[in-house]
Amino acid sequence: MSNLIKLNNGVASIVADDWTLVQLPATQVEERKQAGKVVLFKLTGEATVTEAQIADTVIPATGKIILPLSVFVARNNEIKDRIAQGEIGVWLATHELLENLTQKQADLNVLPIIAIFVERFADGRIFSLGNLLRTRFGFKNELRAFGDVLRDQLFFLKRSGFTSYLVRADRSAQEAIASLSDFTKPYQGAVDEPRPVFKRYNRGA
Repeated sequence: MSNLIKLNNGVASIVADDWTLVQLPATQVEERKQAGKVVLFKLTGEATVTEAQIADTVIPATGKIILPLSVFVARNNEIKDRIAQGEIGVWLATHELLENLTQKQADLNVLPIIAIFVERFADGRIFSLGNLLRTRFGFKNELRAFGDVLRDQLFFLKRSGFTSYLVRADRSAQEAIASLSDFTKPYQGAVDEPRPVFKRYNRGA
């Protein structure tokens, strides 16, 4: 059964995935240590993809595919026609810079989907990236969260502008879908409702 939850006009349902996620070839990445401890998160803007990985990434010849940001940028000339046909999406990890995408693709709404990969659920940068894509960069199409995506995050991912959620494989999407209704009237403004609660209700005299 699919573990992909998608919002359609605010209504969530479990759907089949029409997109093929293209992964980078494996590489040896050294663990960084600080004060004797392994650093859990990659630094924002850190280069973690090699030229060999980019060159060796297999891009399927047909179908709707979501490419790693580094491949999308470096091999853009190979896929220009497919971008125009709406067959190409992009995914990036939480440490990668959105500016690397916007410098290559000024109009993000040419892309039917942008996906954000979160390696560990505790990495809150995914929420900031969603907010930036929706507000600063005006992205209007499907925004997907995948990776270490858990039930308790879905409501807040929705508030940050995400419209689809690929729940971790060892968890139930059916159980996770209920979390989108955990709260009915959030106090703070966010992407899904910019007005805070005190501006949404007229208390009267």
